[in-house]
Amino acid sequence: MELRGKKVMVAGMARSGISSARLLIEKGAVPVLYDAKHISEFPEGTFDEFCGKAVFALGALANAAAAEADMVVLSPGVPTGLDFIKKAKEQGKPVIGEIELGYLFSAARIVAVTGTNGKTTTTALTGEIFKNAGYTAYVLGNIGTPITEYASKTKAGDIIVAETAALQLETIEKFVPRACAVLNITEDHLNRYGTMENYTAAKRRIFENQTQADFCVLNYDNEITRLMGDKPRSQIIWFSRQVKPNSGVFIEHGDILSAEPDGVHFICKAGEVRIPGPHNLENAMAATALARCYGISESVIRETLTEFSGVEHRIEFVREYEGVRYINDSKGTNPDATEKAAAAMDRPTVLILGGYDKQSGFEALLKGLGAQIKYIVAIGQTQQKILRDAKAAGFLNIREAGGFEEAVVMARDIAKEGWNVLLSPACASYDMFTDFEQRGAVFKSIVNSF
Repeated sequence: MELRGKKVMVAGMARSGISSARLLIEKGAVPVLYDAKHISEFPEGTFDEFCGKAVFALGALANAAAAEADMVVLSPGVPTGLDFIKKAKEQGKPVIGEIELGYLFSAARIVAVTGTNGKTTTTALTGEIFKNAGYTAYVLGNIGTPITEYASKTKAGDIIVAETAALQLETIEKFVPRACAVLNITEDHLNRYGTMENYTAAKRRIFENQTQADFCVLNYDNEITRLMGDKPRSQIIWFSRQVKPNSGVFIEHGDILSAEPDGVHFICKAGEVRIPGPHNLENAMAATALARCYGISESVIRETLTEFSGVEHRIEFVREYEGVRYINDSKGTNPDATEKAAAAMDRPTVLILGGYDKQSGFEALLKGLGAQIKYIVAIGQTQQKILRDAKAAGFLNIREAGGFEEAVVMARDIAKEGWNVLLSPACASYDMFTDFEQRGAVFKSIVNSF
């Protein structure tokens, strides 16, 4: 794609937008920086690097900014149905997302991971396996660092392991991973997609451009992903904790095994996987399948699975104080993720639950939390919905907190020696924080101040 001299609107000036603008300047384009927020609402100095190199349209009318541009690049949080996007498409202007832009200027092969839950852990773990196998591997995408940040630095033979959310996959055109994984599909982002069918369709785009030379890893145990098996043109590799697939990764007699054309390969004992919880066994199997698509040895995979300790904000141990263990699962932004975190608790637990409303229901979560969840402290925009659903589910040990710090202190006061306090909100963070990372950082700061 030749961009020299072209004006390119970058819509949404958070991390993805900043990285897109940098790449566009490097390729000789003039970015038109657009965000609904005025420049005064951003931290001082955010846009200093773009002075004299970009057109500023921060806080301006989106239609006017788009009219000035030859092309539009969308950040993931920008809804694709907005008026200025429709008009740009009607005028024949290319409209793509940040991961598409990064893909077009990258020399690396892509290993992409999507799903409702487990994306971050599986992406990070897969990246570690590739690095331990001697690859120059970049762990990018929805995990925190945009693909555009490193796209032009990659070389042939490099690997980008990319966490790809539905919001990013909506805007791909040519993006094609050499290997991809769909970990699971459960209810999430209904405030954006309206129906599960629309949400699932966005996820399916990950393998849309694959051919028979590529690989698609799917979860056999999740009904929606199992039904995807006849959709890709690529080679299907299954993973399952419940059955033995003809081709894929499974567990038998406590061993993680990989069924391949030349036979069944032993990877490691399931109990040797360092990251805790049944859901993390699934993440480990998915990462194993992706690695075996590239022929990475069993010994490298085994070493990584037994040493990888997890990612920040995902069932992350913070500290033990007065006999109570504090666990940060701020990345638990939907009910299914929180149910998995609760299932990983091996001691009586006080759960901090609630946040920004993504139109999810909580009754099924509250019925399925398990015996270890003794109390819930409800917070945020969804607090009253949680209280209502808790009553319907018969869960009575629930308290209301007026703010986040009050919730953490309340949980501390409820917990007894030998218990856990688990932050796993089952909601996004936007009612109180900029993102789940800030929420998790504040949680850790409060806990470490005890």
